[in-house]
Parts: sequence; C-alpha cells; structure tokens
Amino acid sequence: MIRSLYYTQNGQIQTDLKPGEYSTALQDLEGVLWVDFQEELPEACEPILLETFGFHPLAVDDALRETHVAKLDEWEGFLYIVLEAIHFDQSNGGEMNTVELDVFLGQNYIVTHHDHPISALDSVYANCKGSDRYLKRGPDHLLYRLSDELVAAYLPVADKIDEAIDRLEDQIFGRPGPRTVEKIFTLKRAVLQLRRIIAPQREVLNKLARDDYPMIDPRDRVYFRDVYDHLVRLYEINESLRDLVSGALDTYLSVINNRMNEIMKTLTVVTTFFMPLTFVTGFFGMNFFGPVTPFDAWTDYPAFIGTMVLMLMVPAGMYFWIRRRGWL
Repeated sequence: MIRSLYYTQNGQIQTDLKPGEYSTALQDLEGVLWVDFQEELPEACEPILLETFGFHPLAVDDALRETHVAKLDEWEGFLYIVLEAIHFDQSNGGEMNTVELDVFLGQNYIVTHHDHPISALDSVYANCKGSDRYLKRGPDHLLYRLSDELVAAYLPVADKIDEAIDRLEDQIFGRPGPRTVEKIFTLKRAVLQLRRIIAPQREVLNKLARDDYPMIDPRDRVYFRDVYDHLVRLYEINESLRDLVSGALDTYLSVINNRMNEIMKTLTVVTTFFMPLTFVTGFFGMNFFGPVTPFDAWTDYPAFIGTMVLMLMVPAGMYFWIRRRGWL
C-alpha cells in the first residue's frame, strides 16, 4: 500500500496522490509531501525512490532489502534514518517484536517505508490527514512527531515487562515449575533486546538534536532533544528491569536450592528414624553363634512385645532429640 499526504503552499491538504504526481509536488518548495510505503514489494518501491525522488541506490537498497539497527546517514540532499517500533506480546510468554521504519528526509518531503503496520505512524498519519498543524511546520517537525510517537510507545512496553516480572516473582515464591526458568530467560531476552533498540536510537536522536543538518530547522532541535531525554530515561528504566530479571533468576535458584535442602532434610530424618530399627532387626536376625543352651526366652511372647516397644520408642526418641537440636 502506498499512501501520501501533500500540504500545498496554499494551506490545502491533498491525499493519495498518484506516483506520477509526486514530481509536481516536489517542485513546490513551500509545500510538504509525505509518501508512506507499507507492506509494498521492493519492485514497486524502487522506481519511485530512485527516479522520482533521486535517492542514492545504496540508501534505497538499505531500506528495501536489508535490516539495520537505528542509524542516521547523511546523503547529498537528504537524510536516511532508521527507527524501530516495538511490540511486546505477553500472551506469547513475553516475546519482543520489532518493526523497522526507514525514513528519507528532504527539504520539503518525507518518505517512510515499513514492512508491517506501525500504530504510532498510523496515528500521526491520521492526525496529519485531519489537521495541518504538523504538516505546515515542515517535514522535520513531522519527523519529530513520528519519533516522539514511536518512543512514547516504548513506555507501555516497559510497564508490561515490569508487570510480567512481578507476576513471575509471585510464581517463584508460590509454586515454580519447569516453565518458570523459560519465562525468566524470555523476559531477559526481551529486556536485552529493548536495550539494543534504545541505545542506538538514543544516539540518532542526539545527532538530530545537536548536529547541524540542512534538513533540520534549528528551532526544531529542541523537540528532538526532548525525545532524546525520553530515551535516556527509558534506558535507565531498562537497566532497572534488567537488574530485576537477574534478581528474579537468583531468587528462583535460591528457592529451588532451599526446597531441595528441605527435601534432603526430610529424607535424612526419615533415614535417621529407621536406622535404629535396622540395627535392632539386624541384630536379632543374626545367627553367627550356635545355641549351646536353650534360649526359649528370646522367642517367647514377652520378648516380642519388648522388641516392638523398643522399635517404636527409638524413632520417637530420635524425633524429639532432633527437634530439641533444632534440626527440624
């Protein structure tokens, strides 16, 4: 799908221009043209990007056929910027999905390309379609709105990860199972992936806020600096989440070790209870000597009763002795 918005120098907004009309719109230096390529085949995008807009083939190849982390490249007449949108899927155990957004920024146009829908971009597109307050301030301000909406969508993701960690901690102290470790490492991967997204994108916004680019109005740098500040705070939040996940893993190992110690202690106590009984039964079952005199008393009923009482009293005595020692 190819969609477009064209803000003319007369203050009018035209939508869904045909690709053949892009060249005419580019001649209007006072207007602003936004062309968005969504889920479009490279064969359909490449002629427009190369011939109509005149982008460098390497930049076009990067946008259509390669995957990059967030970056900013300055070419003659335009900027090529890579930003990333994220989606955290809680129902799938905490999987982090990313969508690359390629942006070409010129003096009077902005071109975006993405292989999957991005809700933040759709929101900005709908606002621009209904009002000219963003378009009339230039394509650089439109880039600010896009980056700000993308970064604003990061905070709910961080909150969802935080909530997932809280639920995981409750599960660890409740009844941890084999899936608990899998969830811990899934969240750990999500936090690390979020860090890999935020760190380079923070540098991109820092460049837009501080470097001198012809396509960026100096008055709009303060807006990019605001987005940069948001990314700095998100990076700090992400570091806290990473510490929480690492702490959850340590807590899980500690709980499992304590539970194993309790199991071993129980088995040891049971073994201790039956050790005297084993000795008694083994002693009375030995036949290493021959009876030279009758031992009828050993096989009478009182001897049997006394042996059974002894076998019952020894475990009970062992139990109270172990409790008194504080081993239980």
